[in-house]
Amino acid sequence: MENVPCTMKAWIYGQHGKPEDVLKLKSDVVVPELKEDQVLVKVMASGLNPVDNKRMIGIFVHAECPFPTVPGYDVAGVVVKVGSQVKNLKVGDEVYGNIHEKALDHPKQYGTLAEYTAVEERLLAPKPKNLSFAEAASLPVAIGTAYEGLQRCEFTAGQSILVLGGAGAVGSMVIQLAKHVFGASRVVATASTGKLELLRNLGADLAVDYTKENFEDLPEKFDVVYDCVGQCERAVKAMKEGGKVVTVSGAVTVPAFKFIVTSNGADLEKLNPYLESGQVKAIIDPKGIYPFSQTLEGLAYVDTGRVAGKVVIHPIQQDN
Repeated sequence: MENVPCTMKAWIYGQHGKPEDVLKLKSDVVVPELKEDQVLVKVMASGLNPVDNKRMIGIFVHAECPFPTVPGYDVAGVVVKVGSQVKNLKVGDEVYGNIHEKALDHPKQYGTLAEYTAVEERLLAPKPKNLSFAEAASLPVAIGTAYEGLQRCEFTAGQSILVLGGAGAVGSMVIQLAKHVFGASRVVATASTGKLELLRNLGADLAVDYTKENFEDLPEKFDVVYDCVGQCERAVKAMKEGGKVVTVSGAVTVPAFKFIVTSNGADLEKLNPYLESGQVKAIIDPKGIYPFSQTLEGLAYVDTGRVAGKVVIHPIQQDN
């Protein structure tokens, strides 16, 4: 068993504000204590999400964890310690997952932008063997959100889907899952001009340039519209009669519905074969890998809303 230090390096904030004002890299943060059902993960890579910035500036104060807070949801790393009730994982296992079961309902105080993080076994899955730690860390929140949304829509083989924001973290996963896991008959997705080729490569049958045309004017309507950008009012105009609209951002227009992802290692494990066969790919922005010391720059890039796929912090450990 690896010697786990008492303290670690972590990005941490003690009050709400802009990341560049409140988020600090400290080297004396106490390594989190394990609960019985948790494992301690040596963090090899951490994925960034828009929610990291939103939580930091204080948008969700009503259901926050105490200060000081280490941000970060997505993790890929190695198990270095296990709690007494842990059944399957063991020291040395390579794992990935979203460590916060309910994304916005009292998330953990110590997230994944740290050298170590403690997380319940049930929220983790074995890391796909063919993926790097950086690739694995790009997946959990995005693929989990995409999968849960499609399930909630009861999306089934032979149906059509329109994905708004198909080049983003969630959208790029919705396209791939709809096509390669759920068996969509037709996948249409929107993005800006420079990202249309990415949509086609992911499996979109038609890539719509939202800077040049309105998706609601397309001659076809869809069984499901998956809105990743917060354009619900327009999205409902693109669905078939009796169709469904799911959104993960912005205000909701009836009959659409909105949800916030619940982390679940079992879902990741179900999707591992598709990742290991290469049918579903991790999508990291070409400029999207930042070293641990440049986490603030990574968060600023996420905040532009112009990321193709994901931004990942890697490497985190200095010794590898």
